[in-house]
Amino acid sequence: MHVGLFFGSFNPIHVGHLIIANSMLELTDMDEVWFVVSPQNPFKERKTLLADHHRLQMVREAIDDNYRLRACDVELHLPVPSYTVVTLAHLGEKYPGKRFSLIMGGDNLQNFRRWRNYEHILANHDIYVYPRPGSELDELTGHEHVHVVSLPTMDISSSYIRQLIADGHPPRYLLTEPVFKYLTEMHFYE
Repeated sequence: MHVGLFFGSFNPIHVGHLIIANSMLELTDMDEVWFVVSPQNPFKERKTLLADHHRLQMVREAIDDNYRLRACDVELHLPVPSYTVVTLAHLGEKYPGKRFSLIMGGDNLQNFRRWRNYEHILANHDIYVYPRPGSELDELTGHEHVHVVSLPTMDISSSYIRQLIADGHPPRYLLTEPVFKYLTEMHFYE
């Protein structure tokens, strides 16, 4: 079984994430996409980051009706900071019958050489790249394990959604109805 791993803080998960995941299922040979909720991205500020269990619950709420999508909390149980190479090794040991690939935006591919043991990841795993506004395709796109998936570019971000909420503007159609309800009831990002 081929599993695409979509890493992120998902603070909050939004329809852009779901469109990307569904497109990967439809346009590649992936059987499932797992949303890997990360505890803390070293490149992002923690001040607006909701607790891990809330972000994981929002992912579950968002994907509840799609059996090919899964919320994955593996990085919440690994040492921090979390390194993708460690996560991949852990998942490989736990699920030896699955083939894991990475799903990332073009902006992340531009920084991929800064990742711990990126050469090992690139040699042993496929990377599926989707376009991001303002990011150029990296020379790594010529690598045999890097696959560019043609998707419409979406300029939707979790930080934009948080700002909308803080400014008193409900982001109703940028979130699934269950996530919108969860955020509203919990008064997050206000």
